[in-house]
Amino acid sequence: MKNKLALKTVFAALFAAVICVGCFMRIPLGAIPIVLQNALCILTGVLLGGFAGGLPTAIFLVAGLIGLPVYSGGTSGLAVWMGPTGGFLPGYLIGAIAAGLIAGKPSVAEKKITWKTALKITGAIFAGMIILYIPGVIRFCYWALGAGKVPADKTVLGYTMGACVIPYLPGDLLKIIICIPVALKVRPLLANYLQDEDNESDE
Repeated sequence: MKNKLALKTVFAALFAAVICVGCFMRIPLGAIPIVLQNALCILTGVLLGGFAGGLPTAIFLVAGLIGLPVYSGGTSGLAVWMGPTGGFLPGYLIGAIAAGLIAGKPSVAEKKITWKTALKITGAIFAGMIILYIPGVIRFCYWALGAGKVPADKTVLGYTMGACVIPYLPGDLLKIIICIPVALKVRPLLANYLQDEDNESDE
């Protein structure tokens, strides 16, 4: 049991490091750059499964809060959270946990991919990516109203969707397409280390 807990901690730290490295992978596009970190948070959530799936993202968020330059573009600190895109940071965590809960704990039985397994993982990744947008959109709407950025001919929601959602959907769809086979391949490998003994005996 202690070994399983230690391994979970190691994998959570390793995945958190991967998310942090993703801060340097970004493409400027309008007010919000295209980033890889959102997909990495959801992917690691699915790989570990359950509430534990949110742990790498939580570590990454705390690291940025204490000053480590791990947010998009090598930024950090509370100022990022208070900025126009700050809502996406808690969205990463909520999305990762949701994806992990939907995917469930990895199992060695998933080595044989069935349509049910593929559908579950696909749904988990899609749900996580959609959910992470919700706090981001809410925060951006609030910022746009306060900063007077909304044009007279648009609603705040319409402006926000055009600024930080619609342009990024094709890229996010591509990330999802890449993440699905990765998750299907890696989850049963992780299960060899993380699956509880009593579950193993049931296989």
